[in-house]
Amino acid sequence: MASLVADAFHRITEPVFQVTLATWCLLIIVLAYVILSFTELSLLRKTYNALWHYGNFAYSCFLKPHSGDKTGNQQDALESFYSSQAGIYDATRARLLQGRQDMLALVAAQIKHRRNTGQIAQKPIWVDIGGGTGWNIEQMQSQLDVPTFFHAVYLVDLSSSLCEVARQRFSRLGWKNVFVICEDARTFRLSDYEAGVDDSQREFSIGHAAYEEHARDFVGADLLTMSYSLSMIPEFHSAIDSITNLLSPTGVVGVVDFYVQNQVEFRGRNYIGGAINRHCMWISRVFWRTWFELDRVNLESARRDYIEYKFGTILSTNRRCHLLGFRIPFYIFVGCTRSTANPHDHVEAVDAAVTESPFLSALDVHAQSLNPRTQRRSSSRSKAYDTAVVNLASSLPLPAAYYQNNKTRIYYDETLPKHRQFNDEYIYAFTWEDARTDSRLLKITGVDVILAITSAGDNILSYALERPKRIHAVDLNPAQNHLLELKVAAFRSLEYQDVWKLFGEGKHEDFQRLLLEQMSPHLSSQAFDYWLHVGPSTFSPRSKGLYFTGGSRHALRLIAWLGSLLGVRNDMRKMCEAQTLNEQREVWTKRIRRVLLSQLLAYFVVGSERFLWRALGVPGEQRAMIEEDFKRETDRNALPSSDIKDKKSGLGEPGEVGAKKSGQAIWNYAVQTLDPVVNNTLVSEDNHYYLLCLLGKYTRKCHPTYLTPKSHTKLSQPTALDTLRIHTDELAEVFARMQPESLTIAVLMDSMDWFLPTGPEADAQVKAVNRSLKLGGRVLLRSAGLDPWYIRAFEENGFAPKRVAARVPIGSCTDRVNMYASTWICTKVVSVEG
Repeated sequence: MASLVADAFHRITEPVFQVTLATWCLLIIVLAYVILSFTELSLLRKTYNALWHYGNFAYSCFLKPHSGDKTGNQQDALESFYSSQAGIYDATRARLLQGRQDMLALVAAQIKHRRNTGQIAQKPIWVDIGGGTGWNIEQMQSQLDVPTFFHAVYLVDLSSSLCEVARQRFSRLGWKNVFVICEDARTFRLSDYEAGVDDSQREFSIGHAAYEEHARDFVGADLLTMSYSLSMIPEFHSAIDSITNLLSPTGVVGVVDFYVQNQVEFRGRNYIGGAINRHCMWISRVFWRTWFELDRVNLESARRDYIEYKFGTILSTNRRCHLLGFRIPFYIFVGCTRSTANPHDHVEAVDAAVTESPFLSALDVHAQSLNPRTQRRSSSRSKAYDTAVVNLASSLPLPAAYYQNNKTRIYYDETLPKHRQFNDEYIYAFTWEDARTDSRLLKITGVDVILAITSAGDNILSYALERPKRIHAVDLNPAQNHLLELKVAAFRSLEYQDVWKLFGEGKHEDFQRLLLEQMSPHLSSQAFDYWLHVGPSTFSPRSKGLYFTGGSRHALRLIAWLGSLLGVRNDMRKMCEAQTLNEQREVWTKRIRRVLLSQLLAYFVVGSERFLWRALGVPGEQRAMIEEDFKRETDRNALPSSDIKDKKSGLGEPGEVGAKKSGQAIWNYAVQTLDPVVNNTLVSEDNHYYLLCLLGKYTRKCHPTYLTPKSHTKLSQPTALDTLRIHTDELAEVFARMQPESLTIAVLMDSMDWFLPTGPEADAQVKAVNRSLKLGGRVLLRSAGLDPWYIRAFEENGFAPKRVAARVPIGSCTDRVNMYASTWICTKVVSVEG
């Protein structure tokens, strides 16, 4: 020991050591002086507080033992965990407990919608289960004025330490309608606190099914929220049963919490409202479940599953909390009571609107059940009805589509391969059908019932401006219908300037806020989940915008790339600014035409099957039509008329004419498309279809009809879009389930071009259309062929076809798009069985 002291003393007395020590002391003094001189004391205080807070948080979460573990009492365990960190809880959870603000925004939007539509007549009551320090309630002030909007707010939590922080919070805020209740969520009932309810009405039976009205609390909460509390309740089944009985019949429940789950567990469910990113990898499930169990937080999937079983799903989404390089799974769920007063009537009413059948009341259904021989109607039920019956018989919630505020989107099974083939991406971000020509040809009136292909939804909104009796929008690609839903929700909830930014410019600096706070009550769960995932990047001001997304982005990017590479970008802008047709033709002929109509480009890029499908949505069968028409035109110029075969467009195979002629055919088709457009329509003022391709956005001077201020006034009326029904299915399936002779107009675009001439699909679809249309009903279709092969199928099945536009002679312009070689109106003249 003496030797160690002697060595230390000797070391201290060494000159080198003393100089080194003095140097370090000087550096520390200088550094401290610089920091104190150039740094605000408030910043130093914040830094110190942050270090102390997170140090306390780390100790409490990972090192400090839970004294409550010895007794097994949940309140003791909570106090052991929270007592030392109650005061710093909010400061240390902001980064970890993400999604709380989004959940509050969603439930606030739902409650406001229900107040505005009269579903909640009185000031609502809000119960925040596991509300802790009251952070949620104070944060809600950014969405609603808590002291005036709510009749009462109850914060229920079992931790007395957190409740004390909450009491101090609301005392500071001066909110007299907020009450902090330190109680087990399973025993809390509103009738104990709300006046006007006598003892005889306070019977409360825990564990009864929510369908049993006598099990409910006689005072119902209009809003119930659980923010990262469900995962901390050991007996979660009884707790969820209790809060289910707390919710009023028109109330809303919001839950945000961590979770892990395997896709095997939820794959067969049709009521969960979407599953984007719901699956967690094996390593993620094992790691996060084990990690959180250290703090008595349980991530087993049964908690979320039981919430979805007990409530109807309004909105559901799966997210990841990004923290220190980790991605922690969490979900947001917004639901409602899963039963209605007359569930059969509810299902029947939705079914009637889907299939254009007369609505039958519950009495009619009861009479039919007593006499099974009684036929309800001649047509089959919708898929939505069939699914609802199965769910009701199995005591499951109805599919999420039934709990929409607006019954616009019809139920579909998103797990089917026919829907998954599109990989959650739409092909068309804009519609290639001239709405003005459609209006002229169809002459839509208030008695028309229209069925049309959705595409990007532009034409659907144009039809809606004519106020028909009903519009059925059909598309097999769910993402195309998500895009239409977004447009419909925008008109139902946004001012004109926001609608213009979203769909005129294709960008909005505040998209996510608009989605959460204003559009969410008008979206189906699947559409909301889709746009919450892809919308912020799609509409970001830093992105290229909406119209550079989807499959059609490839065409726009190619045009932009060629313009920049070959130096005609400025000429494209000049063309979009030309004031006269002569000025436009000059710009086109001088520079742009040589680039866009390059034969080399047509042969190797535009003419490739992959590009035609991915960028323009042109299948091989349609390409065959283009090639055959070109071959026939070439033969007509080169051979005697006696040697030319009269062959219908599309009866050959794609590429049958040979690679060289195939490239020539595509090039020739492009020439006959674009040259007449430039010569006959002014892009800057009257052709927004090509203006969009050149600019990537619309202008205030040139845009679709649905984007005018006048159209916004019409479409934003409360009931303007209530007649719209969106089907995610094949056309044939929708036609087959329609009430016979219920439609007056069917707009098939170019969909018939997709069928194989050798297959039975075209004939079957024409018969289905005949069955669904009234006598005198019309079918509008366009084709890449001048004389498509399937016109004969219409003639043989009760229709009188008429070609109302064609690109004949060469140089003719059928409409402002001019993308199709011919346009047809087929009028039903005879009803055909089959």
